[in-house]
Amino acid sequence: MILRPCKKLYNNETQRTTSPEETLARVEKALPAAGITRVADITNLDRLGIPVFSSIRPTAGRGAISVYNGKGATPTEARVSAIMEGIERYSAEVPPGTTLPLARYPDVAGDVPALDPADLILPRGKDPRMTIPWIAGYDILQEEEILVPASAVFHPLPETYPQLFRTSTNGLASGNTLEEAVFHALMEVIERDAWSLVEASRDTGPRVTAIGDSLPASLLSRFASAQVEVHVRDITSDLGIPTFAAVSDDLQLRDPALLTIGMGTHTSARIALLRALTEVAQSRLTQIHGAREDTDTADLRRRAGYERVRRMNAYWFDGKSEEPFDQIPSFDTDDFLSDIRIVPAWSGLSSLT
Repeated sequence: MILRPCKKLYNNETQRTTSPEETLARVEKALPAAGITRVADITNLDRLGIPVFSSIRPTAGRGAISVYNGKGATPTEARVSAIMEGIERYSAEVPPGTTLPLARYPDVAGDVPALDPADLILPRGKDPRMTIPWIAGYDILQEEEILVPASAVFHPLPETYPQLFRTSTNGLASGNTLEEAVFHALMEVIERDAWSLVEASRDTGPRVTAIGDSLPASLLSRFASAQVEVHVRDITSDLGIPTFAAVSDDLQLRDPALLTIGMGTHTSARIALLRALTEVAQSRLTQIHGAREDTDTADLRRRAGYERVRRMNAYWFDGKSEEPFDQIPSFDTDDFLSDIRIVPAWSGLSSLT
């Protein structure tokens, strides 16, 4: 795998190598191959009016969800997002007819480097030297092939294989080009890491204020008009890549299931903010739509009651410090490869697979 310079030719509500319209035309051709049978506009199920679409893939593997949502500042971008989410999930499954090789780490660490399972976050008591399935990967920092535990790559990993840990879609992304996909995958991993640090420390960072950019300001206006309170927090981690959390509370309905959160990470602070705001709108519609198989926590929240759930999440709403948006730096360039290289340069990473 070789990463090459990859110019960003579209930069507005998102950054891509082609326009949302060109991207949509491309990804719609992949619908049959990915098993996506329907793409629906669910925007009007909520009173916000922020575009959210849903894609449905009935053939999803056992243990995976079959309904995926996508968001955007425009209907086209939201439709693209929903379809690409479905394509990502399709691509994350073990291809039919594929048999993954089984081996212990000491037995595969030979001519080709292998990622030591002990370097991953394993469940307590799990033996990192157990026999597991492997898949070929690529270390983009060392520029070499590397064997990777299949549990860290596929979702779901079929139950017929030994399970190193519960699989997930963390770091899964698609794109118009290899570089675009790698960049978005990297941003998701950074985003989830920053979120985990907040949950461990309960430090939600400063509240972002004075958002003057017209597009995010217009989204915030939609929330305000609908009586949905939104707090934007700067949760950027020590990696320094702009990361925001947008938390919302429906003051009209006072529904505990609609105490939702959206995250956004990007080398552009503006794009990171837009992603957080559109994702919190998507999170609302995920609950309202109710079609995804992983929305069962809504019932638990409603049994607990609005006041209790709000208190449990008070740390997201009650932070006192503030930070004007225009003081938050951006580091995006006009090329995805340059953006990819920013992260290891700052963090001192020696390997990135």
